[in-house]
Amino acid sequence: MAQFVLETKEASIEIDPAAPQTAADVYKDQFQGTRVFAVRVDGVAYDLSRTLPKDAQKIEFITEKDPEALEIVRHGCAHILAQAVKELYPDVQVTIGPVIENGFFYDFSKKEAFKEEDLPEIEKKMKEIIKKAHTVKREDWDTDKAIAFFKDQGEHYKVEIIEDLVKNEGAKTVSIYWQGEFADLCRGPHVPKTSHVPAFKLTHVAGAYWRGNEKNEMLTRIYGTAFLSREALKDYLHMVEEAKKRDHRRIGVEQDLFSFHDEAPANPFFHPAGAFVYAEIQNFVRKLNGANGYSDVISPLMMSEELWKKSGHYDHYRENMYFTKVDERDFAIKPMNCPGHCLIYANSRHSYRDLPLKYAEFGRVHRHERSGVTAGLFRVRSFVQDDAHVFCTEEQIEPQILQILGMIRKVYSTFEFDFAVELSTRPEGRIGTEETWDMAEQALANALKAAGIEYKVNPGDGAFYGPKIDFHLKDSIGRTHQCGTVQLDFSMPGRFDLEYTGSDNKAHNPVMIHRAIIGSFERFMGIYIEHVAGRFPLWLAPTQLQILTISDESKDFAQNLYYQLVEAGYRVRLDDSNDKLSAKIKRYQPEKAPYMILIGAKEAEEGVVSLRDRDGKQRQGIKVDELKAELAEQMKSSRI
Repeated sequence: MAQFVLETKEASIEIDPAAPQTAADVYKDQFQGTRVFAVRVDGVAYDLSRTLPKDAQKIEFITEKDPEALEIVRHGCAHILAQAVKELYPDVQVTIGPVIENGFFYDFSKKEAFKEEDLPEIEKKMKEIIKKAHTVKREDWDTDKAIAFFKDQGEHYKVEIIEDLVKNEGAKTVSIYWQGEFADLCRGPHVPKTSHVPAFKLTHVAGAYWRGNEKNEMLTRIYGTAFLSREALKDYLHMVEEAKKRDHRRIGVEQDLFSFHDEAPANPFFHPAGAFVYAEIQNFVRKLNGANGYSDVISPLMMSEELWKKSGHYDHYRENMYFTKVDERDFAIKPMNCPGHCLIYANSRHSYRDLPLKYAEFGRVHRHERSGVTAGLFRVRSFVQDDAHVFCTEEQIEPQILQILGMIRKVYSTFEFDFAVELSTRPEGRIGTEETWDMAEQALANALKAAGIEYKVNPGDGAFYGPKIDFHLKDSIGRTHQCGTVQLDFSMPGRFDLEYTGSDNKAHNPVMIHRAIIGSFERFMGIYIEHVAGRFPLWLAPTQLQILTISDESKDFAQNLYYQLVEAGYRVRLDDSNDKLSAKIKRYQPEKAPYMILIGAKEAEEGVVSLRDRDGKQRQGIKVDELKAELAEQMKSSRI
């Protein structure tokens, strides 16, 4: 007897082995009236048309209210894209078409690569396929039959995929999905009909090497997205357009914040204005660290390869590391700061009275990212982290994590970010005992509950040395970005023989808490630029105030005000040239300084100013003391 669930409705139905049922059979007989995309059979996604296992216990229908429905629709749309391309260009070979964040892509082998102008024709063909409402049918074939079929079709990439499944996984069968006359290799699940894709858009094309290997053929990758309604698609496309306006790479040029150069690929060069913003964010975090008992440390950029083997990074991370040889010894440029902090801890003897011991470092790290995934400040090869490590006793874990959670809330609220939280648990390639992982995961869950922070569990995504709490920032146009992390580590202190003398006068290993709030300063700065569209708040703006004179009679008053504001600690630019006011405003507008102070003969005579904000709104007759008081009030937002 299996339990079937459709949203709030339930039914217990016996599955007869002699008359196999599909989920579609049950849906038709019991649960008509709701749009269903697939089912979960004891937690595993199935097509509606797939025969149900006779020992199934719980079958849940996946409706549009289920987050998995959107992924299934996008998966189906990727295959509709492949079918459309094959109907329009029979000589093209199809390769793979996975779902990705916010959409999907499909890679094609074509003598002349697809161009953006090809997309409307492909979209038109996709709409025809959707309108025909082809039934999507799954068949399980033995691998020999599948290989012969795709060879006959001239689909050599599909043949290679199947042969690899046989070689690497010992596959005996593969699943083939038909929609109309088009067949594709896929694990599934799929939508029941092509008409279950209600709204989609092809977005752009790019080049991609087969299997990400630069030695392989360059394919054409067509990107797209799909949603469960036209309204959701419209909202998403609006967000994409808004994101283009906010692109930190464009704003970085407009405001002269940073640049990239071929002489140092994927490494940003920060110009004076950008370096100022970068340093101010760092200073804010440094003050917060100091207020919470952290001490600054500095560890070397390059350390011996043996150190990274000892820490476990060599086994788990070496593909992303840079190596070199010095005096016949093997060294690595650090991808993380934690082993250096372990060496600092180990340099002295410690008692339980010394703990918690907190080290903070704005440490520059290097990670080898492939050129195809680097993107502006979001993903670079060298960056600085606000890395910190807390060495503590087991009894101190929860209060220390609670303190860190408070710090994180302070930082994100200052930069006006909402956030969501995930608790990432033990991965497959981990170190440490199961008992240790049980203890670590429970400690993080307890701290989150005590802090009143809602979270969801992200199974298997913890670090190799311990579970972690990940913080996903939500920006002003609805996108999310993973930034902060808190990681609990019972393993690395033991690997480095770190000890403290307990109250029982015996040696114990401390617990190590890894913590980053900003994460990569480069990445955080890119996210923040787009979050505020380059409109930095007063405390963070490289130029806070631009004083613009309107006439010669206002110059003396303007210069006096300039010196007053500079003496008060503000960053001010004075332009008392004879250029027209409209020309001055046009010149400085791209910098998006919080305010322009406009001074003409009348203002100088009355001892007042006109204040123009970034949106062009202007207020006249503001007294200097009132201006200073207003600015001082705004500056409070950055105080620790």
